[in-house]
Amino acid sequence: MFRLAHLTDPHVGPLPRPRLRQLLSKRVTGWYNWRRGRRDAHDMTLLAELVTDIRAQNVDHITCTGDTCNIGLPSEWLTSRVFLEGLGDPSHVSFVPGNHDAYVPGSLEGLLKEVGAWTRADDGTEGGFPFLRRYGHVALIGLSSAIPTLPFVASGRLGSRQRKAAEAILGDLGRDRSCFRIILIHHPPHVGGAQPGRALTDAAEFEEMMARVGAELVLHGHNHVGSLAHLTGPSGMVVPVIGAPSASARGGTLTHRAGYHLFTIGQDATGFLLTAELRGLRPDGSVGGLGMLSLARLAPAHRS
Repeated sequence: MFRLAHLTDPHVGPLPRPRLRQLLSKRVTGWYNWRRGRRDAHDMTLLAELVTDIRAQNVDHITCTGDTCNIGLPSEWLTSRVFLEGLGDPSHVSFVPGNHDAYVPGSLEGLLKEVGAWTRADDGTEGGFPFLRRYGHVALIGLSSAIPTLPFVASGRLGSRQRKAAEAILGDLGRDRSCFRIILIHHPPHVGGAQPGRALTDAAEFEEMMARVGAELVLHGHNHVGSLAHLTGPSGMVVPVIGAPSASARGGTLTHRAGYHLFTIGQDATGFLLTAELRGLRPDGSVGGLGMLSLARLAPAHRS
């Protein structure tokens, strides 16, 4: 039995006041959006309560799929590190970046210098993607869809090099029927997973990769909403694609309010059994369980 928590899009604040020269870029629109309402939408007290709840679940591992930053300021890189330290030791926490972490050229590189330990692959490399981290029968494959974009654009891209490397890792792991492969990515990786201008631009190529090598689970963020989709892997295997809401969102509907998913991965003679619980902000303002999502049994026989 392996218990995994997935949270995303914490948008850690408060956002420090930038210098004028730092606003001579796309950051000026992000700063305006933060001042106009985003700072009120993301509640750091609520985020702290959510993290406390995660740590109380006695999980084996925690994953964060990006957007610890808001407009990619250098001061936010250290804030992101402090946030990840609050989640846990790098050996028990994995991180992949989001579009806000790569807000302008140079932002992503600066962030990864601070938080590289939470991306450390089994071979010891840090800040490289894809990365592979093995925990018994569970394998985490971290991808980066974070790229700098023009103002009012929040799209992502993996690129052919990263996709090719990820396919090799997934294909190799797939030969071991006792391995449960989990992909971590910020943008929804399926076609139609986000609106134009916010989507993964090579989602079609990702789907084609899944059809060839598959995976047991894909976790993402970006949309600030809890969601479930499916992709088809080799020999008709079903690949659940699960998005989590922002971990700090105060308002909105049940699927938009701050929350995270708690996964339990079991295994028996017929294959894997995956269940997921949504935990987060309740209508009464407390943080706790919000309901279970039962997912299909994933049998090794489904693999090619």
